[in-house]
Amino acid sequence: MSKNAVCYLCKGCGIGDALDFERLTEVVEEGGVSEVKEHDALCSPEGLAMIKEDIDGGVDAVLIGACSSRVKTDEFSFGGGVVVERTSLREQVVWCTSPDATDDGEEDRQMLAEDYLRMACVKLEKCQPLTPFQLEGEIYKSLMVVGGGPAGMSAAIQAAKAGSQVFLIEKEDKLGGFLNTIDKLGPQSPPYTELEDNPVAEMVGQIEASDKIKVFTGCTVAKTAGAPGKFDVELSNGEKLQIGAIVQATGWLPYDASKLADELAYGSSPDIVTNVEFEQMVKDGKLARKSDGEDIAAIAFIQCAGSRDQNHLPYCSAFCCLVSLKQAIYVKEQNPETAVYVIYKDIRTPSQSEEVYREAQRKGVIFIRRDETYPTITAGDKLSLEVNDVLLGEDVSLEELDMVVLATGMRPNNPKVVDAPLVAFGEDQEVAKKLTAEAKAACEDWSVLNLDYRQGKNLPTLKYAMPDSHFICFPYESRRTGIYPVGTVRRPMRLTQAIDDGVGAALKAIQAIKAAEAGCAVHPRSGDESFPEFFMQRCTQCKRCTEECPFGAINEDEKANPLPNPTRCRRCGVCMGACPERIISFKNYSVDMIGSMIKAINVPEEDDEKPRVIMLACENDALPAIDMAAAKGMTWSPYVRLIPIRCLGSMNLVWIADALSSGIDGVVLLGCRRGEDYQCHFIKGSELANVRMSKISETLTRLVLESDRVAVEEVSITDLHKIPAIIDAFMETIEEVGPNPYKGF
Repeated sequence: MSKNAVCYLCKGCGIGDALDFERLTEVVEEGGVSEVKEHDALCSPEGLAMIKEDIDGGVDAVLIGACSSRVKTDEFSFGGGVVVERTSLREQVVWCTSPDATDDGEEDRQMLAEDYLRMACVKLEKCQPLTPFQLEGEIYKSLMVVGGGPAGMSAAIQAAKAGSQVFLIEKEDKLGGFLNTIDKLGPQSPPYTELEDNPVAEMVGQIEASDKIKVFTGCTVAKTAGAPGKFDVELSNGEKLQIGAIVQATGWLPYDASKLADELAYGSSPDIVTNVEFEQMVKDGKLARKSDGEDIAAIAFIQCAGSRDQNHLPYCSAFCCLVSLKQAIYVKEQNPETAVYVIYKDIRTPSQSEEVYREAQRKGVIFIRRDETYPTITAGDKLSLEVNDVLLGEDVSLEELDMVVLATGMRPNNPKVVDAPLVAFGEDQEVAKKLTAEAKAACEDWSVLNLDYRQGKNLPTLKYAMPDSHFICFPYESRRTGIYPVGTVRRPMRLTQAIDDGVGAALKAIQAIKAAEAGCAVHPRSGDESFPEFFMQRCTQCKRCTEECPFGAINEDEKANPLPNPTRCRRCGVCMGACPERIISFKNYSVDMIGSMIKAINVPEEDDEKPRVIMLACENDALPAIDMAAAKGMTWSPYVRLIPIRCLGSMNLVWIADALSSGIDGVVLLGCRRGEDYQCHFIKGSELANVRMSKISETLTRLVLESDRVAVEEVSITDLHKIPAIIDAFMETIEEVGPNPYKGF
């Protein structure tokens, strides 16, 4: 081994009592690491001091056999010049196995630990010190915020306060967006019963007073090229900007109420209006019947008008309940004698908004709960309405209504570009591809950012046109690194939530610029200094890397050669898994490294009756679930060897072929749960693994092996209780199909 490597074995947490360290030392030395040190608690100050002293003395490669690589990360980080490889002797050996599990329990546990150390030695040998990618020339540190509504103004104000230069782009002739159509806000401060003033003037004032914010009104984005830290933007007015990150705050559009003509009689009377139209009437000081200008003596608000309806908007629009309560209070404050009805399925007033509901009750607003059936509205000189009151259990008729207000929902002001068909539409790939092509074709005529990306000019979206990346862990992320959708363009939310959202997006944008400057990943592998490197001499221009990269990190030249943009890269390794020529690798993660680790596993002879199974587990959901299961005292077969990988999408089929041809009895791919409520941090890892698995049959046929020897399983991070069952079931399958006939070859 060319590196000056030392292996440190920890005896803490019961490891020392369960394993033969003399034998472990021999295994490590056989793996090429000549020096092995033991300690009772490596993570203790004394243990860390021992390692750091060695590093100061010239050690540049450290193998740590202790706890999982997911814990004690700060303690076992020693700077970019030192290669560190960790193998889990605690969670994946001692805690997850029982000496009584097999006839040779202690021996099997020892063999498990030895295999993990063999694999770690191989990987340590092949890893190289990381050198962060550096963009050429000056890093652009300005932000561009597209959209001058509440979320956009909030993002601009907060980014400026943080010291960033901000370019705020608004297509209308003034800032404010929907705030300009609102009379008052619902109660936001104690006692949460009084309507509050519209903050638009104050926010615009802050922007105008800031020397860090330059506003472009009546302007749109004509072209966006580049990558985080290096975006070149052309505006419709001819201006050219150099920016480091982008916040897209293009807001929302009201649901088209004309689509509710059949269900709620919209359009049959001027006195049937939407909540947006009603708000504008209040703003204009014209709160009266639209048909004749007479005062309103009775009014009904109908909630969920199109929202939570599979025929219209399947989701909750989040703002309608509070807006209707506010508008009901408008009416009561104008004339307390007015009869006001709110017809609802559920009143959703989270946090302190419950006080607004109570205030409306105190003012005499009458609430009627309906079921999924819309009320029947009849238009005439006056309006009438019939609805089934589910609380009373009877039909209720409201006559002589002067106005009906439909609480229509919101849809994002963003082109619907479904770019993750495997996620959005399930397993039928042909249907998914067709729908994707249709969605892209349908929005070719307009774009917010006009991205100059090989993958298209719009942000990819889910099926509701919301451009999020991971709705659980990374709420601001789009699938284009350095571009952050914020406010109602990314999900339905209330106005005040959108203002808060702007703060978060501004900070994420600043973080993206800092990461580009440092040459590391932003998320989910925050701080990762590795990046994909291409051995272009062997590239066949097959385009698989550019097509499968979920984040648009790779462009192409005119000859279809890949043009990687490392600051767009999330370091998932999907491109590596896609490449049939295996020309893409990271300094600490490659097809060769994982393949060599697999080959390092000691495969017993068939007569030993000790099967060997490898589990390739994604590091985001599967690995944490496994570690937590072990920590909870759950145990499983000592014949399983776990190899963490960045994402199942980075899985290369050659690993499976290598494993089976070397005598491994079976392979389990354990990844994130897919489907509509997907969990994958890299968008479509499990989907890609399943697509590639459709090609593994060729390998199995060539090797004359049973298809049952390879399985794909999906778990979420909370599915720790499923881990033993998944492994037990697969081991039973392996027992049924028998030993791999390639053992010993």
